Amino acid sequence: MKDLTQGPIGRLLVAMAVPIAIGMLFQTLYFLVDLYFVSRLGDAAIAGVSTAGTVSFVILALTQMLGVGTVALVSHAAGRKDQAQANLVFNQSVLLSAVCGVLTLMWGWLGGGAYVRWVAADAAAAAAGSAYLCWYTPGLALQFALVAMGSALRGTGIVKPTMLVQMLTVILNTVLAPIFISGWGTHHPLGTAGAGLASSIAVAFGVVFLWIYFVRLEHYVALDAREWTPRWRLIGRILNIGLPAGGEFLMIFVILGVIYLVIRSFGPSAQAGFGIGGRVMQALFLPVMALAFAATPVAGQNFGAGRLDRVRETFRSAAIASSVLMLLITLICQWHPEWFIQAFTRAPDVAAVGAPYLRITSWNFLATGLIFTCSGLFQALGNTWPSLLSSGSRLLTFVVPAVLLSRQPHFELVKVWYLSVATVALQAVTSFTLLMREFRRKLGAGRSAGSGDAVMAAAATEEGAAFAPDPERN
Repeated sequence: MKDLTQGPIGRLLVAMAVPIAIGMLFQTLYFLVDLYFVSRLGDAAIAGVSTAGTVSFVILALTQMLGVGTVALVSHAAGRKDQAQANLVFNQSVLLSAVCGVLTLMWGWLGGGAYVRWVAADAAAAAAGSAYLCWYTPGLALQFALVAMGSALRGTGIVKPTMLVQMLTVILNTVLAPIFISGWGTHHPLGTAGAGLASSIAVAFGVVFLWIYFVRLEHYVALDAREWTPRWRLIGRILNIGLPAGGEFLMIFVILGVIYLVIRSFGPSAQAGFGIGGRVMQALFLPVMALAFAATPVAGQNFGAGRLDRVRETFRSAAIASSVLMLLITLICQWHPEWFIQAFTRAPDVAAVGAPYLRITSWNFLATGLIFTCSGLFQALGNTWPSLLSSGSRLLTFVVPAVLLSRQPHFELVKVWYLSVATVALQAVTSFTLLMREFRRKLGAGRSAGSGDAVMAAAATEEGAAFAPDPERN
């Protein structure tokens, strides 16, 4: 375990964020590598894989449900120096990951194709997306195991093993993708199905590698089959923290699905342009997302230890750093956004959608950075419901107006992009306001480091009920 309650906050954030950013970069390369080779198959393939890729936000929502609750409770226990509770949280998280993995397999194979056919622009895009999703479903199911193990490590301040695993899995995916997609060496191209198969094999390798690390090298939290019996109170605590965070990503899935629907009439090239632009934007956000991910265990351990002044300092440091990074990214996207699109396709009709999308939406990057930072602090405090409320506001401010705009005569795509900018700015204001309210509730006004003992005791009492043996087991 790495003690995050001592030392300069800025240095701790950087030390945590850099490996997280590297790992997330390689994780994002899964989609970019697939997209690069799939783009050689034509616009229909790009549109199909991009459309099917929105399903990954559902899985991301569920993994966040698991991961956020795990990081929060493990970091609180680590801050209190309670190894037994941290270990119990981890093993219950492993149990939940197995259940979620099985449910993902069932949903992906039984209902994934129907969703792709509903959203895709035409039959060719639907066929390409369905083939990709079918073979990528095992990889999506295995993501839960990766998240359970990686989140427990992050809660204890350890991030390098997860980064290494993500790097190795992406390298493997990069090797396998052209072999399966284009038939390099085998002379049996599988097309978009090959992209999904390559990713699934790579994720399976990552799970095995990280499992071996836990068995042989990890000692603070360890795999223990004796603690896999359901502890319903603790599971409820994990879900109470994680469900709102998962709901945020589920809303992103809904918003993306609505965008694909409203631009469907513009054809596969429009969906392809938006899909590429969206993937590029996710890659550009990685440094800021890494900061938010790092802020959670840093603030979480300090909250668990009663170091309330350091919790506030974590927010200030992360917010300033994310603002600087997002400003730089905005300038890049305002300069030559078409360069990012042309890295994947030279089709002028695709670039005509993707480049304006990046240029316009880059105006909300600064607000997005603040949203990420606030979300990380909500997770650290163990209450993610305000963050869900903030994200939920976009269902009213974006989804409804977007659908109405799409039904107007002479509808243009840029109207949707400008609407997105306005609604993200409003969400940022909402998130910040709710976080300040949460600070007043849980940190108080002007408390010193030494006055956190009562908060620490209260947190320990609240979580202690979750760790207590269930009456029905006795």
